[in-house]
Amino acid sequence: MQTIPTYSSLVAVGDSFTEGMSDLLPDGSYRGWADVLAGRMAARTPGFRYANLAVRGKLIGQIVDEQVEVAAAMKADVVTLVGGLNDTLRPKCDMGRVRGLLTEAVERLAPSCERLVLMRSPGRQGPVLERFRPRMEELFAHVDDLADRHGAVVVDLYGAPSLADPRLWDVDRLHLTAEGHRRVAEAVWQALGLEAEDAEWRTPMAASARPGWVSRRTADARFARQHLLPWIGRRLTGRSSGDGRPAKRPELLPYEELAHPAADAGPA
Repeated sequence: MQTIPTYSSLVAVGDSFTEGMSDLLPDGSYRGWADVLAGRMAARTPGFRYANLAVRGKLIGQIVDEQVEVAAAMKADVVTLVGGLNDTLRPKCDMGRVRGLLTEAVERLAPSCERLVLMRSPGRQGPVLERFRPRMEELFAHVDDLADRHGAVVVDLYGAPSLADPRLWDVDRLHLTAEGHRRVAEAVWQALGLEAEDAEWRTPMAASARPGWVSRRTADARFARQHLLPWIGRRLTGRSSGDGRPAKRPELLPYEELAHPAADAGPA
């Protein structure tokens, strides 16, 4: 009989993907896959503890400097690390430096926990992904190599066509919807050896009628005005959406279903 593992604590490390954007809650805060995963773990393990150190907009160097040592010191059963993708989306990106910093993070975190979880992040269909695909795939190949060397678990979201569906992405085209985050939580849950709740998280959504040309162009214009131009502006001025923001859940404390940090609903 296969023994189902029991985990008593989880620490999540990363950027906006792990913070939970754009899985918006009524109070203006974000939930996201890590919160969903923690809630499910807490439901089966009394006294389960959870910390989420993620902050939107962080580059891998900032994650290493600001989150990795804090996470390692918590000695959690499970640590998730997702980072480096923001670097690949920058006009100038030193992939050698990104690989080195990710290696440093894994080498520090792997000995500190029972199970380190890494990810090949999902990618939305569209021209932006095609432009940056070579960098992303270089990053993911390094993730695979690090996992092999350090005994980490890799959750392959990039290889799941279901998560490329534009309907699972918010209007900013950078972050998953609530359904997208739910599927990611299920993927991590299963990768940790826990019994599946939704065995079909990889299954594509049912086909639907494609919006008309006018609707698509209207959506493109709204996206450019509300999200793309502000994003470009931050890149040009060296600013980040995470500047001055604290970690989402900075301490490893007992999980509480309704305890969500206050956060504005602004774009990443």
